[in-house]
Amino acid sequence: MSLDVEKGQQPPITSIDDLIRFFERAEKPRQRWRVGMEHEKLGFLEGTLHPVPYEGPRGIEAVLERFERFGFEPYREPDGSRVAGVRPGATLSLEPGGQFELSGEAFACAHACKEELLHHVAQARAIGVELGIRWLGIGYRPFGTVDEMPWMPKERYRVMRAYLPTRGKHALDMMLMTATVQANFDWSSEEDMARKMRVAMSVSPLVTAMYANSFLVNGRDSGWTSFRYEVWNHVDPDRCGLLPFVFDEGFGYRRWVEYALDVPMFFIRREGRYIPAHHLTFRQFLEEGLDGHVANMGDFEDHLTTLFPEVRAKSFIEVRGADACSPSMNAALPALWKGILYDDEALRAADELLAGMRFEARLELQLEVARRGLAARCERGAVLDLARELFRISSEGLRRQACPHANATDERVVLEPVEQVLEEGRSPAESWRERWHGDLGENPYAYLDAVAAWE
Repeated sequence: MSLDVEKGQQPPITSIDDLIRFFERAEKPRQRWRVGMEHEKLGFLEGTLHPVPYEGPRGIEAVLERFERFGFEPYREPDGSRVAGVRPGATLSLEPGGQFELSGEAFACAHACKEELLHHVAQARAIGVELGIRWLGIGYRPFGTVDEMPWMPKERYRVMRAYLPTRGKHALDMMLMTATVQANFDWSSEEDMARKMRVAMSVSPLVTAMYANSFLVNGRDSGWTSFRYEVWNHVDPDRCGLLPFVFDEGFGYRRWVEYALDVPMFFIRREGRYIPAHHLTFRQFLEEGLDGHVANMGDFEDHLTTLFPEVRAKSFIEVRGADACSPSMNAALPALWKGILYDDEALRAADELLAGMRFEARLELQLEVARRGLAARCERGAVLDLARELFRISSEGLRRQACPHANATDERVVLEPVEQVLEEGRSPAESWRERWHGDLGENPYAYLDAVAAWE
């Protein structure tokens, strides 16, 4: 989730054109394109199946305090609760159930993203050893229920907790139980943004299948391969999922703004206070105001962080469809998408992969991927075959981009964990399911040991 930094005095919004200009200002020439990533992990108290609480000597607050040794300054809610750590280019933040996230720096290459991630994981594991906490890269908390989860003391989450359960049956599961890895990308023009959004929205379910990694729910095999993906299908239809208009001719800044305007709000912030606003769309707020407050650009930026489609545009494009996995799998995600989105030939090929597919069939593909991962099928054929072709497209895109590092001539080396998944022909969850029912003997502690050691 976003860190709600105070933005100071913000200009009022005078017209929809002001909102369109927000996206125009985000344009960057190709030589300034960067890639960044955000990755979450689930914490367990050592020797138990319990989540990490916020308070106490083995709590999330203590974890954040120890990260100060690595240069992270504390960031606090208005009530004084420490809810994040910040340093130039990177932020440690908390999801509602204590999922621990690093929002990293934006780099010119995926090699640097991987180094940052592995460095952070080493730091988190060292602190975990000190405090008796183990971290798991997995898409859904495998043991325990929503009712057993702690809530992090962020006012944003209090507002969301009141509203989202009125919109979808799995809203609290999303907030408290899920973990993901995401990657962020730039665009150079409105046409470039529209094209990247369309391609990313189109092939995102194939990437989800490669990363599907959440089959256990409350200690039982759920039958799903990515239960996290199924959860997101039942959170809030106003702000989640695939968006049909992204595939329309003429999609661009204005259509994205129109979409954002018609999604109900969560809140506005004034002088450190969160004022619930979920009875209003942003369009209504713009036209009517709220309790004497008029809409400003800071409100619009906050609102964009409360939209959760599979791919979203803020001041960058964010791809959001992957379960959290091992560190090396997580590190491969920015490289996988960079190969697709930052190479013109790869972008064309990825666009053609599922071009013209009926939107209803795209929704069916989402459901099948959640159920079966790489074993799914769709009207275009076997998902495994499509995923392998998408991987080939990305790999060739990275080869042409030719970003060297150490002994590697390009970034394809970062993709090796995904390549292994595709060679085996099954999503990570399928491998873990086999072990759960096999050598791990359905033993929760053996499972935690194995996943915690997963590189």
